[in-house]
Amino acid sequence: MTQDNRSLTTEFILIGFTDHPDLKALLFMVFFAIYLITMVGNLGLVALIFMERRLHTPMYIFLGNLALMDSCCSCAITPKMLENFFSEDRMISLYECMVQFYFLCFAETADCFLLAAMAYDRYVAICRPLQYHTMMSKKLCIQMIIGAYAAGFLHSIIQVVLLLRLTFCGSHQINHFFCDVLPLYRLSCLDPYINELMILIFSGSVQIFSITTVLISYLCILFTIFKMKSKEGRGKALSTCASHFLSVSIFYGSLLFVYIRPNSFKEEDKDIPVAIFYTLVIPLLNPFIYSLRNKEVINVMKRIMKKRKSHNILKQRSLVTN
Repeated sequence: MTQDNRSLTTEFILIGFTDHPDLKALLFMVFFAIYLITMVGNLGLVALIFMERRLHTPMYIFLGNLALMDSCCSCAITPKMLENFFSEDRMISLYECMVQFYFLCFAETADCFLLAAMAYDRYVAICRPLQYHTMMSKKLCIQMIIGAYAAGFLHSIIQVVLLLRLTFCGSHQINHFFCDVLPLYRLSCLDPYINELMILIFSGSVQIFSITTVLISYLCILFTIFKMKSKEGRGKALSTCASHFLSVSIFYGSLLFVYIRPNSFKEEDKDIPVAIFYTLVIPLLNPFIYSLRNKEVINVMKRIMKKRKSHNILKQRSLVTN
């Protein structure tokens, strides 16, 4: 086969979830609801942290950036997926594929480092409370956030540039609901060994570093919690840490399973169920896990609602008097 024939495939078909009409309608409604809740929850949290000066602390700054990246991840994946439920051809160009994967890779890589930074912040706050303002200064906080975005940018650029070396022939059907690199590797005419090696090295390095940071931080936090004399305080701290750790475990576990597991480049039947967790479920759950269980965020929301309520009452009274 010549190089010209190989490079003919520049458009792909996203197979998605199902071809059954009734299931398509049901899944569309479910995923559309998930998308709306995800965007409202995450962008609402970003706006709340931005507007409320009391929340301008490292923990909430990290949380706001995590919510922003979750929104980016959802925007990269969900609109095209929803469109394909009612599209006849379900086509996506190679360049659209690259753009979609770029933003997904950027968001997920930044998420890994932001979660590690949040775990370190909680470690300092719980285990070293007297040294918190020196060990977790705003300058260090900003540097960590810039580092997370820089890592996301570089990692995604490297993976997308490596995609440019591949040509595609034969089947142009991607057995997925979004354009991930692993299905593309399976469709490549050229041997994608270098791409597979690079994704193992870079994704493995990112996840090993961030998972190690999270595990060490939470182990230190657990030791400190068990030393607490107050049973009530210990229970609250354990409840909060358990919900945070559950979210982190699902996120890292699904990423490791998809990209780092043995034979991940050959097995495609497990891609979709696992990808749902790190692209749709985690961005949906994070605002509820990290904010609605947080008393400070809830108090800020209550105060804003009271202000709006009192403002509306005063406005109605002024209209009546006029």
